[in-house]
Amino acid sequence: MKTKLDAEDLNLIMLAKEYSSERKARKLFESLRWPNGKPICPFCKFDESYKIVSKHDSKNKRRAGLYCCAACRKTYTATVGTVFEDTRLPLSKWLMATFILCSSKKSVSAMQLSRMLKVTYKTAWFMAHRLRFAMGTDLKTAKPLENVCEADETFVGTHEDAKSKFNVKTTVALVLERDGQSRAQIIPSVTARNVGRFLNERVSRKATVNTDEHAAYKMPMKDFARHDCVNHGKYEYARHNPDGTVSHVNSCESWFSLLKRSVFGAWHCVSREHLPKYVNEIEFRWNTRKVTDGERMAAFMPMIDGKRLMYRQPAN
Repeated sequence: MKTKLDAEDLNLIMLAKEYSSERKARKLFESLRWPNGKPICPFCKFDESYKIVSKHDSKNKRRAGLYCCAACRKTYTATVGTVFEDTRLPLSKWLMATFILCSSKKSVSAMQLSRMLKVTYKTAWFMAHRLRFAMGTDLKTAKPLENVCEADETFVGTHEDAKSKFNVKTTVALVLERDGQSRAQIIPSVTARNVGRFLNERVSRKATVNTDEHAAYKMPMKDFARHDCVNHGKYEYARHNPDGTVSHVNSCESWFSLLKRSVFGAWHCVSREHLPKYVNEIEFRWNTRKVTDGERMAAFMPMIDGKRLMYRQPAN
């Protein structure tokens, strides 16, 4: 599966039929993990390694897919340095779970995933959260959004919010570039300071930013080239400007509808602690909405590099 055509044609039936064995699943995972065809050492990032194969009559068999770096001489497999590291689950099930999450427009619950993969609910929950964690955008390497952008916020009810005596919900801030990428984050509250910090880390100063009439956007928008505002309080949801542009935040509303439909229809009950990972999932699928499910899975695999998620500290 090294060519673009193969990734485009990749689907769930193909994974179940042709990559159910661990040998074939590992070969597919390595081709997606290293799309250039050369193993890359997770320790020193050197791209020259050789495969270690056990001798036929050897009593100490080497594990499958073991490589040795020609520079630092450390051994590794394709799962080292990723959310798949130290897993006891077959790689074939990890690939199936990855494809399901990448292709489900409004996500899938851990209970549904456990039934589909024949694993326990706890295992499915851990698998899903590790994949969602890896879907997060790395702001250190990501290009700032530019051109015409939209910024908005919404409120999502979490498990902690339901137990609160006050009528509060968790705030999700969003900025996206029209026909481009999106960036979302959980913020404490909708204030000029929080909104300004969120936008300054993700949007180019040369961008035109569209918002609603919320007062928190007034001061932060002075840092950008242009600020267009629509007044939802007066039922203004789109405005045609004299220069031919259209001011609205309807793309943000579409993004939020996917998040809330996923909460209502699939996840049902989310916690404030894990909400950022759920948001990562919606953000990733939105950013890759113009490609096929197979290409989306191929685009996700390099994102697992250098990411680990440990819910329990290892014993000393």
